[in-house]
Amino acid sequence: MKSIVIGGGKVGYYLVKTLKERKYDVTLVEKDKDLCRTIAEDVDISVICGDGTDIDVLKDAGIEEAEVIAAVTGTDEVNLVICKIAKSSFQIAEAITRVNNPKNIPMFKALGADKTVCSTEVIANLIEYEVDKSNFKVVHVLERGTMILAEIKIEKTNDWCDQLVKDLVLPEECILISILREEKVIYPRGNTRILESDNILVIANKSSLAELRK
Repeated sequence: MKSIVIGGGKVGYYLVKTLKERKYDVTLVEKDKDLCRTIAEDVDISVICGDGTDIDVLKDAGIEEAEVIAAVTGTDEVNLVICKIAKSSFQIAEAITRVNNPKNIPMFKALGADKTVCSTEVIANLIEYEVDKSNFKVVHVLERGTMILAEIKIEKTNDWCDQLVKDLVLPEECILISILREEKVIYPRGNTRILESDNILVIANKSSLAELRK
């Protein structure tokens, strides 16, 4: 799979290095000549020194044959322009972009970015949902922080205790995935009964998790 990474900072460097290790055909585009030279000496990939918003530079990088482009510069405006060009001028299948300011995510999506990665938002969500309670904890954050995998320990006083799965009232954007009972994993069906001390794994979006927590 041919992929192009725009931006040779720390994110771009480790990204192209990882893709190369996984045997992907990857090309890096970076404006800084010294950075280009350093990366080219360290990683055996094609490095194009130029502006990632320049159509001719993108053509030199092989965008017409590429399936994926990742814009990971430190500037949201630049990343947005790159994604817009990739989608509108070259109809690239997948445009992935780094977003530094979470407030810009809706704009990126509206203008063609297929996937946005915002470390600020992910970390903020981790902090927000890292609930210090023995019966409720966040296990993992998915889809750039928009989906949360949570574990709920069922106590005797909990409304779910001794209920059948089919009788549970769940928020709309919430799915019950599994029940951990002692050393056993149970894949629940409608007639599965939830017992005291069960650990329930659910996946939900942010608003549904907040409702579920109540």
